[in-house]
Amino acid sequence: MFGLKAKRHLTRELAITPPAAELSRHGIAIVACVKNEASYIEEWVRFHQAVGVRHFHVYEDGSTDGTLDVLQRTLKPEQLTVVPWKLRMRDEESGEFLNGQTIAFAHAILNFGGRYDRMAFIDVDEFLLPKKGRTLEEALRGAGGFPNISLPWHMFGHGGHISRPAGPVCLNYKMRVADPMQQNLDASNFKCIIDPVEVTKVGVHHFQTRSYGDRTANDAGKVVSKKKRKAAEFYSAEFVQLNHYYAKSIEELKEKTDRGWSFDGSAEKYRNKVATTIKYIESNVVEDRSMLEFIDQNGIDLGQ
Repeated sequence: MFGLKAKRHLTRELAITPPAAELSRHGIAIVACVKNEASYIEEWVRFHQAVGVRHFHVYEDGSTDGTLDVLQRTLKPEQLTVVPWKLRMRDEESGEFLNGQTIAFAHAILNFGGRYDRMAFIDVDEFLLPKKGRTLEEALRGAGGFPNISLPWHMFGHGGHISRPAGPVCLNYKMRVADPMQQNLDASNFKCIIDPVEVTKVGVHHFQTRSYGDRTANDAGKVVSKKKRKAAEFYSAEFVQLNHYYAKSIEELKEKTDRGWSFDGSAEKYRNKVATTIKYIESNVVEDRSMLEFIDQNGIDLGQ
């Protein structure tokens, strides 16, 4: 069961009873909410397959561009679970949309979590890059088995691309925010990899576990409270790096803002947020070729 906790009239956290571990549980699953990602999702799937992800749980928000066809062509049936997820609920008092990602993540843990050692909760523009080892399972050993791992966004901008370049996203974009821990309202945050049978509270960017409460570890095993993970000393990308290809080209950035955010009632608010975020990213960049080097060294086929 889960109970809804609202803050500022939005779904921020859900309390759950952790699922029981299945005897055969193993491997890593990714959970993602998806809408109209046909142009990008094959690359994303192929990369994460190549680094050892066992299964993809896709919460599908009524795509009309063939996203499901791409997924079903790229993955075998035993590697893919699609959950129809046209969620448009509002808080009765304020009229604000509830955050459908939080509810989807809680649903995924409760219904599927017992099958896996780990679940990662990311978007299609986010890539989990092993920095030590060939697979995510090898890289995650750096966290020492801690059940709640927080990975900071490494935010990539458009890098000067006006229109969409040919080839994979993760090879075309090399310029990212210099300091992932520098606080910025929309360009500084975390995504998490968790042990699903330990989770007692679910959010988009933070989880709690029954053994450790709100304490979380970085990829190198440093454990802090939720409030302290924003400190500079918590930063690490020694074992796993989370690359967030936020903008892509300027052309694609416009498409992103025109499309809007699924759970935001104000298109203007979303456009302003995106514009402010990309301005911040592009004014604070360094070159990061770690993804290109990893793909080259390991001969990963991204299907493009």
